[in-house]
Amino acid sequence: MTGELWLVRHGETEWSRSGQHTGRTDIPLTPAGEAAATAMRAGLADHDFAQVITSPLSRARDTARLAGFGDAEVVDDLAEWDYGDYEGRTTPDIRDEITGWSLWTHGVVNGETAEQVAERLDRVVERARSVDGDTLAFAHGHSLCALAARWLGLPISDGRLFRLETTTVSVLGEWHEAPVVKRWSSAV
Repeated sequence: MTGELWLVRHGETEWSRSGQHTGRTDIPLTPAGEAAATAMRAGLADHDFAQVITSPLSRARDTARLAGFGDAEVVDDLAEWDYGDYEGRTTPDIRDEITGWSLWTHGVVNGETAEQVAERLDRVVERARSVDGDTLAFAHGHSLCALAARWLGLPISDGRLFRLETTTVSVLGEWHEAPVVKRWSSAV
């Protein structure tokens, strides 16, 4: 590994605030989400990144732009999990139908499988490890938790072990040549 992988979860949206699963629906940032993304600018400006990439969804692209990275490269592999029939629904709502349901253990109906998500996030890991320097990635809650699991060499289901707040920074790196979480879900 030659650098760190910095993860930024997009700013607040109406659905992130209400707990609705927001996969491929393109929900805009709330005014609070825009303000929080803008506030990240000062904390990220002094770091030199070899590459800056973003999910194609506007909530991630807008977070990148407001944080000072309007030229971030759009990378389709950073899109949020495709929740299929569970798009726009909350976990308690889904659990009314499926006792104990979890994205990490039960998956979704008519959406992406964990294997499909792992395949595309493994490409993001490889991309970050192939550059000389640090990578900054703007994306989404579940996809970034899953990305952290893949960085660490864990199965996608271990993404359940991470909680990621909106408009936060996490840093993945290495220690004694082993992949590690250096910082998680923190303010810039």
